[in-house]
Amino acid sequence: MNPFVYNGLPARVIFGAGSIAQLPAEIDRLGSKRALLLSTPEQKASVDEVAKALGSRVAGIYGKAAMHVPVEVAQDARRVAAELGADCCVTVGGGSTTGLGKAIALTSTLPILAVPTTYAGSEMTPIYGLTEGGMKKTGRDVRVLPKTVIYDPRLTLSLPAALSASSGMNAIAHCVEALYAHDANPIISLMAEEGIRALAASLPKVVSDGKDLAARSEALYGAWLAGIALGSAGMALHHKLCHILGGFGLPHAETHSIVLPHAMRYNRDAAPDAMRSIARAMGASDAPGAVWNMEAGLGIPMKLGEIGLKEADLERAARIATEAPYPNPRKVEYGPVLALLRDAYEGRRPAG
Repeated sequence: MNPFVYNGLPARVIFGAGSIAQLPAEIDRLGSKRALLLSTPEQKASVDEVAKALGSRVAGIYGKAAMHVPVEVAQDARRVAAELGADCCVTVGGGSTTGLGKAIALTSTLPILAVPTTYAGSEMTPIYGLTEGGMKKTGRDVRVLPKTVIYDPRLTLSLPAALSASSGMNAIAHCVEALYAHDANPIISLMAEEGIRALAASLPKVVSDGKDLAARSEALYGAWLAGIALGSAGMALHHKLCHILGGFGLPHAETHSIVLPHAMRYNRDAAPDAMRSIARAMGASDAPGAVWNMEAGLGIPMKLGEIGLKEADLERAARIATEAPYPNPRKVEYGPVLALLRDAYEGRRPAG
């Protein structure tokens, strides 16, 4: 076995249908009394339900969380938290909401309690991101890691089928890159392969029957494992490209879904062990092709051109990716990366 380093991240996870009922006790456990609830405008119903359960513990609700955490939204939320005298943040939603909580925690001592309603996985990581001037910058800081995460599958029942599919594929992307990360280790690799298996088995069921609580539970379990993988191992070319494309204003989950099989094809020959693990988890022989086929079957967008990327931006994105690349199994070069992006832009199936 090759030498490795494993750093476990501290986390308190409460998982199960109905577990949201434990949120008041978890706030008390942290010694907090004034919670600022965070959400996107679309999550208003969910956050109102949480607020009702918390009663007098709610200092206020900030419902302006936005994709990729624009720096001006982060600054406004920090101001509101200070004005309300909040002593903790409760994030209700997906990566946008969790990311806003992290932006507040980054410049304060406020602990985060995360209540995920998508399969983003951000709640299990010390990774934060802020977007300013069309550029998304990311970093790692243990201060932004949520103190408690409550996974209640019932809260995902309102997640539309299309968003469930793209959010789940985003989670699979975390697992994929953890398997060939420069700092991969056998513990995280086990979790990553199991996360892919759980998501690949459950997402088609979630899409075909949105009220299938058992399928929702398995998908959320897979997403939890994906979040651990994302937070515990470095990411590679796929995530670099998606962070760049996020700066162009593209939707997060859909971007990850579309780019994933093409980034896998780019790395396939340089990461054979990882590809075998992915294929095994999906019951297939060719990992990039299996991921592309699964996405096509889930009915999600397959072309970057469909979700707002302009063809004229392909060269710029490739240039940014190669100027400061993440560690990657295969050398990151402008020509091959541009070809990858063009395939993703046009929605071609990765070559076998």
